[in-house]
Order: sequence, then structure tokens, then C-alpha cells
Amino acid sequence: METAAPIVPDSEHKGLVARLPPAMRNYALLARFDRPIGWWLLYWPCAWGLFLGGGTARWGMVAWLLLGAVVMRGAGCVYNDIVDADIDARVARTAARPIASGAVSKRAAFAWIMVLCAVGLAVLLQLRVEARIVALASLALVAAYPFMKRITGWPQAWLGLVFTWGAPTGWVEASGFDTLWPLVPLYAGCWAWCMGYDTIYACQDREDDALVGIGSSALSFGRHVRSGVTGLYALAIAGWGGAIWLVRPDPLALLALVPVAVHLAWQALTLDPDDGDGALRRFRANRFAGLLMAAACYVVGGVAGSA
Repeated sequence: METAAPIVPDSEHKGLVARLPPAMRNYALLARFDRPIGWWLLYWPCAWGLFLGGGTARWGMVAWLLLGAVVMRGAGCVYNDIVDADIDARVARTAARPIASGAVSKRAAFAWIMVLCAVGLAVLLQLRVEARIVALASLALVAAYPFMKRITGWPQAWLGLVFTWGAPTGWVEASGFDTLWPLVPLYAGCWAWCMGYDTIYACQDREDDALVGIGSSALSFGRHVRSGVTGLYALAIAGWGGAIWLVRPDPLALLALVPVAVHLAWQALTLDPDDGDGALRRFRANRFAGLLMAAACYVVGGVAGSA
């Protein structure tokens, strides 16, 4: 891997997870409870859809959606590690993961998935029926994702469909199926955002991915990773702008996107694909990008709802 900084193995952990007994720690690591960036990235589109759809006053639902993002991201990570155990064992950053290293059996990992999904079911039951249908529709996409890197050079394109499914779920929870047109550009923008940030993340593993023989947009873009991420982030802003315009056709409403647009521009234009540590920092910065977008959706959705 051509990086200016050493790879940080996924086995290194700090905080509360490090204080758990070894057996419990392995399950916490499987669900990536030590890496909150994943659940923030899964959660933010839920909040965007809810706020822009008119649910700006539903703080109880905001909390339920956050819990759902934490446990379902955890379940997805466990499932991904079960499927990818052979690949993880051959990649420096992931070789020490609990299943790849043999610390947790696949049978025990499946049982852990069931526990996490039970909590997810409790969250699902808090949603209106229409939103439950939308949320459950994501399961086929989730099940297929771990196999995408084996059959395509653009697995991030599939992840973009999976990891931003919270946007339609949140939107339908707020407004049902009555008005869906703003959801189209919103979800398209979310897809481009996810593909952009996961391309940045994949810059850490380019050499290992090439050796193992799996696909990655960071590899497929070749020497044009920075341009590719810039284009994807531009598509994200365009999609989000279209959604905001359909909710509130006022040029002033689009100004709400300026902070997140500036933040994404910083990520893309300062990205060095050969600097793994820098790529990781920019990837993690997307939790702040998500907050900025949530603020934009809250302002626009609140104003539109009171009009």
C-alpha cells in the first residue's frame, strides 16, 4: 500500500470497548461498537429524510432511528465479516478481526446477529406501517453487498444504495407515500455522497485489494481518485439541492447547503489518495458533513412545514 502513514489494524481499540472482558470485547468489535463513524454515516440519511419530510418536531423518532442505526450497522458488520472471513485474513488491516482470526466462530457470530436484529425489530415497530415496508425492502440489498467486491470493480456503488436507505425510510416515516418526488433527488444525492466517502476510505486498502483480487472504486478510478470523489460530491450537492427546491422552491433555501458543500469541497480537493492516514481523517470527517446536512434539512423542513 502506498501510504505515508502506517495502517492501523482493526484490532486496535480504545475507550469503553478496551475495558470489556475479552469474550465480550470480541462481540463488541464484531459489531464495530468501537468505531462510531459507521453508525453516524448510516444514521444521518435517516435524519435528513425525517427532517426534510416534515418531521422536525419528532425527537423521539430521532432517538429511535439512531438506536436502529447503531444495532443494524452492527448486524451488517457481523454479516459482512462472516462472508469476508477469507479475504479479511489476507488483508493487514482486517486480519485480526474476531472471525478472521478465529476468536469468534461463525456460528456464534450468527447468534450475535440475531440479538442485534431483535433490537432492530423493536425499533422497526416504532415506525408507521409504510416506513416499515420501506425499511424491510433494504434487506435484499444488504444481503448482496458483501459479494459485490468479488464481482465488480465498483462495490461502493452498491454500498451507496444500502447505506443511505435511511433517507427513504425517514422520509416515508414523516410524510408517507403521498409526496415522493423530493425523495428521488435526495436519495440520489445520498448515494453519490456515500460512494464518494467510501472511495476515500478504500484508498487505505488499494494495494491489499489489488493483491487479493477484489474490486474497489479507489482502484477503478486509478489516477483519477480525487477527480472522481470531487465529481461524486458535486452530484451529492446537486441532488440535495434538487430535493430542497422541491420541498421549498426558494433560492434562499439553497443557501442552507453552503456549509456542507464547503466541507465536502475541502475533503475532495485536499485528498491525497496515497496518504492513508489523511484519507481516514477525511472519511471520518463525514460525521460532521452529516451534521451540517441535517441542519440544512431541519431548517428547510421546519420552514416548509410552517408555511
